[in-house]
Amino acid sequence: MSEDLGSLKTHAEDSMKKAISHLEAELVKIRAGKANPQMLDGIVVDYYGSPTPISQVGNISVMDARTLSIQPWEKNMLQPIERAIIGANIGVTPQNDGAIIRLFLPPLTEERRKELVKKCQGEGEHSKVAIRNIRRDAIENIKKLQKNGLSEDAAKDAEADIQAVTDKFISTVEKHLVQKEKEIMAV
Repeated sequence: MSEDLGSLKTHAEDSMKKAISHLEAELVKIRAGKANPQMLDGIVVDYYGSPTPISQVGNISVMDARTLSIQPWEKNMLQPIERAIIGANIGVTPQNDGAIIRLFLPPLTEERRKELVKKCQGEGEHSKVAIRNIRRDAIENIKKLQKNGLSEDAAKDAEADIQAVTDKFISTVEKHLVQKEKEIMAV
């Protein structure tokens, strides 16, 4: 029984870590006024019929604080990359000069900054919901074990442990959101 509880707690904690990793990945994609190649993560290009990440069809570099450049390894990939960026709707129009694609990031207005903060809050809320769902599933499994002979004290202790882990990860989500909000609101 105790090894079942241990594996249950470990599984719940691992799942919560994955929720935090997902949140971190999503927050990186939300730009905070500075050019960041990771903004383009998740954008796929039609590379001879197969969807391929932009980073695998060209070199992405930061030219200055507000400019990204994408130099495709094959010239004929300029148009597909341009279409993929426009289709991704990241709020930037690509400039194609025949050799490289430049992305000029416009300065953020106060209104746009507030929208980005709301978007971050939404991502944070998704993570919190995921963490709470993991907690709920773990507690349900503890209750099943209790029906199968686990003592009530052990079940209560395990539930308390799961709740402590949940609280820790929820506070981690809050810390990430506060940090990202500061980054976005900094002019």
